Amino acid sequence: MSDQPNLLFVFGDQWRAQACGYAGDPNVQTPRLDGFAAESVNFSHAVSGCPVCSPYRASLLTGQYPLTHGMVVNDQSLRIGEFTSFADALNAAGYQTGYIGKWHIDGHGRSRFVPPERRLGFQFWRGFECTHDYNHSPYYADSDEARLWQGYDAAAQTAEACRFLREERDGRPWALFVSWGPPHNPYETAPEEFRALYRPEDLVLRPNVPPEAEAQARTDLAGYYAHCSALDSCFGRLLDELEGLGLAGDTVVVFTSDHGDMLGSHGVHRKQWPYEESVRVPLLLRGPGLAARKVVTPLDAPDVMPTLLSLCGVDIPETVEGRDWSAVARGEAPDTGHSTVLACYLPFHEWHYSRGGREYRGLCTDRYIYVRDLGGPWLLFDNEEDPYQQTNLVGEVSHGEAREALEAQLQQRLAAMGDQFETGQEIVARYGIRLNDQGDTHYEP
Repeated sequence: MSDQPNLLFVFGDQWRAQACGYAGDPNVQTPRLDGFAAESVNFSHAVSGCPVCSPYRASLLTGQYPLTHGMVVNDQSLRIGEFTSFADALNAAGYQTGYIGKWHIDGHGRSRFVPPERRLGFQFWRGFECTHDYNHSPYYADSDEARLWQGYDAAAQTAEACRFLREERDGRPWALFVSWGPPHNPYETAPEEFRALYRPEDLVLRPNVPPEAEAQARTDLAGYYAHCSALDSCFGRLLDELEGLGLAGDTVVVFTSDHGDMLGSHGVHRKQWPYEESVRVPLLLRGPGLAARKVVTPLDAPDVMPTLLSLCGVDIPETVEGRDWSAVARGEAPDTGHSTVLACYLPFHEWHYSRGGREYRGLCTDRYIYVRDLGGPWLLFDNEEDPYQQTNLVGEVSHGEAREALEAQLQQRLAAMGDQFETGQEIVARYGIRLNDQGDTHYEP
C-alpha cells in the first residue's frame, strides 16, 4: 500500500442527503451506494454551508469560505491566484490530477471554453462550465473545440473516468474528480430504464410536504429518483473499475454532493433554503485507514479539502480556512461539540427576493439548526426531536437558553470569519456582482 493513496472524488449536483437507500429513503433504489456506505465513514451531518452550486464548488477547490474566495452566488468568476487550489496542492505532492464534468466557477459564460490557466491546476480535463441538457451535453478537452458526450452525459463521463483509470495513469498517485450534473432538474430526462422504476402515485412523501405541494412533489421526485438510480449505477461502474484494476485498496473514494433540493418539503422547491433538505448532503469516505462508522460532525465544503489532503498525506496550504477532520474520520478525535455556519449572502434566481428569498446566517450542530435573518432570530429546529423540522422553536420560552447559546456561538464564528452580515446590496457592491435588468444575478449562456 502506497504512503500516498489515490483519490477518486465523485459528486452529483443537487443530491440531497435524504435521497439514498442507506439514509432511510423508502422510495429510491441506490444499491451500490448502500453497499458502499456499509464500508465507509458516513459523515451523516455533512452540510453545504452556502447551499448553491458555485459557492460550494469554489469552497471545495480552495478550502476557503465564500466571503474569502468571493464566489457568493452562481456564475461569477473565481479570483485566480489568491489561494493554493486543491489540485495545485496535490500536484506539488507528486499527484496526477484530473477533472471530468461540470465546473461552474469560471464565470465567462456557461458554454465557453475554460482554458488551462483557469482550471485551478487540474492536468487532465474533460470539463464544461454548466449545462443541464443531460442528453445533449457538450464538453471540452485541451482545445476550444466543443465535443459532445454520447447519450446520457453522466454515463459517458463515467465511461471516460474508467478510461482514465485504465489508460491515462502514468505511475504517479492520482486524484480524479468526477462531477455529474444530475439529479439537478430537469428531473424527467434520466434514461428510460431508470424512469420506469418510479411512478409518482407510488411514492411515500416526507411528512413535511404539505397537501398543496404533493402533486408537483410526486412528479418531480419520480424523475429525481430516476436520476439518482442512474447515478448509482454509474458509481457502481467506477467501483468495479477500481476493483478490476487492483486499485480499490489503495484509493480514497468519496461520494458527495454540492447541495440538496427541497422537492416540495415545507411547500418549496430547489435550494438556498436553510432547511435540512437543502443544506444536508451525503458524504461517504472509504479508503486506507478508514473503518466503517457514522460521524455526526457537521463537516462543510471548506473542510473537505484539508480533510482529504490530510488523508492523502499532503500538506494543507496556508490559504485554507476549512478544518481538517481526518482525525475524526479515523476515529482518533472526539466526534462531538462541533458546528458549522450556514449562509445566504444574496438571494438569487429561484430564491430571489421577489420569490421570498432573504439573506441569513445560521449555525448547524449535530442536533440543532439555528438561523437568523436581517430582522433577527428566524428558525430553530431540534433535529433529534423533530427530524422533519415541522416545529419552529425560535420563539419558545422553553428553548430560550438553547437559542441564546447558539446565537452566541454563531456570533463568535461570524466574527472569526470576518462576516459582518451585510445586506445583499452591500454584498453586490463589495464583490462587484453582475445583476441583470430584473435585479437578479447575471449569467451568459
